[in-house]
Amino acid sequence: MEPKSPFGITFIGYFYILGAIVLLLTLLTNSRIGEFGIAERFGVPGVPESLAKMLIAALAFILAYGYLRLEKWGYWLMIIYSIFFLVISLYLSTKFNAQLFYGNALWSVIVLAYTYRKRRYFLLK
Repeated sequence: MEPKSPFGITFIGYFYILGAIVLLLTLLTNSRIGEFGIAERFGVPGVPESLAKMLIAALAFILAYGYLRLEKWGYWLMIIYSIFFLVISLYLSTKFNAQLFYGNALWSVIVLAYTYRKRRYFLLK
């Protein structure tokens, strides 16, 4: 019997899917999200913005798929991604003193804590 996914896992997974869709839509409209580009938010300012959006959107879809299916690799990918995004956000918050990065760091901490707390769902498969 496949374990039922908790609401928080479903919410986080679909939130990443929504984020990926928004990123792809910004490619069509050629718009920039806020003061900082997505490449800079992920700590790779030298990468072209459109390429960064496509790669991050693809990663978000893969991440969300594994996470929503309660796969072990989805669990570990979410942990690694969240730690990476937390570290980058904290670094950029000190570099630019922008509240946006504090929000990103807080989201990463929430996702890490919740995912770790619900790790047994990923280990049951």
